[in-house]
Amino acid sequence: MPKRTDVDDYFARIEEGQRPHLEALRSLSRKVDPKAREVLKWNLPVYVRGENTNMWMLQNFKHHCSLRFTPEFFGPYKEVVDAAGYEYGEGFVKLRYDRELPLELLTRLMEMKISEFEASNLAAGEQDS
Repeated sequence: MPKRTDVDDYFARIEEGQRPHLEALRSLSRKVDPKAREVLKWNLPVYVRGENTNMWMLQNFKHHCSLRFTPEFFGPYKEVVDAAGYEYGEGFVKLRYDRELPLELLTRLMEMKISEFEASNLAAGEQDS
């Protein structure tokens, strides 16, 4: 994959077959967590809170894309993803381009990650930026 200059450049250069899913994930990410900053890390869009906490990442592949979290966060949700009929790996949900996105499931995962982040900041006495 060619080096991207920023997140807008990433989205400008994705393949047409990948575009509907990845743009929907971008829109969902912005809707579910308007406090997150959209930054380019590892040549991929990452949604970041606070000083530098990665909330989730979008990844694109030839036949699918992924919504990736840390494996520690995602571990307890593997059964939920499996029960919904979607493949997963260590920290990610595999989203085939030939299937509709499970928006309710993805929203729930994002919201749980936000809750975890906010709870940890509250416990540490920090303010979210």
